[in-house]
Amino acid sequence: MSKLSISVLSILTLLSVRSSVIAQGTNPAVIMARKQVPIICYHQIRDWRPKDSKNAKDYIIQIANFKQHIKMLADSGYHTILPDQLYAYLTTGAALPKKPIMLTFDDTDEDQYTIAAPELKKYGYKAVYFVMTVSIGRPHYMTKEQVKALSDAGNVIGSHTWDHHMTSKYKHDPNPKKDDWVIQIDKPTQKLEEITGKKITYFAYPFGIWNKSGFGELHKHGFKIAFQLAEKRDPNDPLMTIRRILGSGYWSAKTLSNSIRNSF
Repeated sequence: MSKLSISVLSILTLLSVRSSVIAQGTNPAVIMARKQVPIICYHQIRDWRPKDSKNAKDYIIQIANFKQHIKMLADSGYHTILPDQLYAYLTTGAALPKKPIMLTFDDTDEDQYTIAAPELKKYGYKAVYFVMTVSIGRPHYMTKEQVKALSDAGNVIGSHTWDHHMTSKYKHDPNPKKDDWVIQIDKPTQKLEEITGKKITYFAYPFGIWNKSGFGELHKHGFKIAFQLAEKRDPNDPLMTIRRILGSGYWSAKTLSNSIRNSF
């Protein structure tokens, strides 16, 4: 066989492999066609205080209510999955356990470590903790030792920016000290990798707000999936707009169960 024939054959092989990856892997249409996995987003787990506003209570689930949520999920036969499993399922069709669900926690509140994690452990559940690094070590927030302990216990740590600025407003700057992508994405991700000793490949948008202009940057920065809240997914890049629903402080376990069925 001539060198030219071998070269042509190599190119055709590469194109075939690439087409297969697109068809079976990150092809948006294939991903969009797969049934969505229910994903719940929690924030604070504590009892309400007199000064808590009506809006704030949406993001604060009282301790007893949270425990009822988790018990309902376990009693209903849900099995928690982690982002690597979700990614494999969406891109390759890899099998998931019966009645899969993902539990996520945003903003680094200490009660996620002291209250949520022990409650999940009772049921053999794992979760994803999206950490805002500016808060690490501050009063009422997790320490780096607690973040590492969650990671070491088999949970996943994800990036949630430095100080919760919306990605839709990020701008590049020649000065790295003024570049939003460096400040909000690169440095926080590096810090979390130093704390956990693991690669950070999952991201949650502050406030769940995203725009298409940021997708390329998130891919470039190494994120495999980015999680929003309840908006529709972008059909051209669904991996960057994975849906979650808020685990509202106003929801009973029954309301959560109905919301899971109706939302996904």
